[in-house]
Amino acid sequence: MPTIAVTGATGAQGGATARALLTAGHRVRALTRRPHSPAAEALRRLGAEVRHADFDDRASLDAALAGADSLFAVTTPFGADTATETRQGRALVDAAAAARLRHLVLTSAAHADRGTGVPHYESKYLVEQHLRAAGVPWTVIAPAAFMDNFTSGWTLDGLRDGGFAWPMPADRPLTLVPAADIGAFAALVLRRPDEFAGRRIDIASDEHTPRRIAEILTAALGRPVAHQEVPLASVRAWSADLAAMFGYFATAGLDVDVAGLRRAHPEVGWHSFTDWAAGQDWPALLRPVPAGPARR
Repeated sequence: MPTIAVTGATGAQGGATARALLTAGHRVRALTRRPHSPAAEALRRLGAEVRHADFDDRASLDAALAGADSLFAVTTPFGADTATETRQGRALVDAAAAARLRHLVLTSAAHADRGTGVPHYESKYLVEQHLRAAGVPWTVIAPAAFMDNFTSGWTLDGLRDGGFAWPMPADRPLTLVPAADIGAFAALVLRRPDEFAGRRIDIASDEHTPRRIAEILTAALGRPVAHQEVPLASVRAWSADLAAMFGYFATAGLDVDVAGLRRAHPEVGWHSFTDWAAGQDWPALLRPVPAGPARR
């Protein structure tokens, strides 16, 4: 059985992909900078081989990919910057080429190839371009907006107060996908490389307006939730990158063929937003965060 290496295995997308592959009975090599973390230990218990890998340490990448057959690659600018994401992504592609992998599946972002002007979309597209020229059989999957982001950050803070704080007009549609569906689709692509090699595929599992999202959250939480449009200026004061992304969502929008994906790949088990929201442990998520100790 081939060995499939998964980067970011203790994160959202990599973790979902590793679990989907393990559930299907595949041999998984989970790559992480923290091989002794609780998330890494959980993957070991599921049957994964866990190895250390650092995108800024080429020797660690070469060692981690030695003997692997294919790779799921995920990069991120968050916690660093877009230049770091591009540099690290190219280093990972180069290591995969040197290891002569038979297939590399890169996760990017929906519309990253359309000149969006969103910094972290542009950095991902630079990695995509490097991959196309590297000589490794490749597939790019490009997820739409993450449903999972509604369970953290300012969105979760707003839900605690009964509002769905989102920087888009109430009636502007947005395509959405949970990490579980990204992992399931990535696992499908990794299992069938001949079918997907050389393709770039935007993916999403549902589409709703912020107003409808608030209605679905109302049902899931069992209490009223109203959409509250956050001004882009407020987002920009925190992150110009995210402000550019939400500006793109509100104007050009993320058009992804949700119905076509569901018809072509029903085995993914795509989740609707309603199903995803109903499956979250909202009482635990919405529990007030205790204040830290007072400082003198």
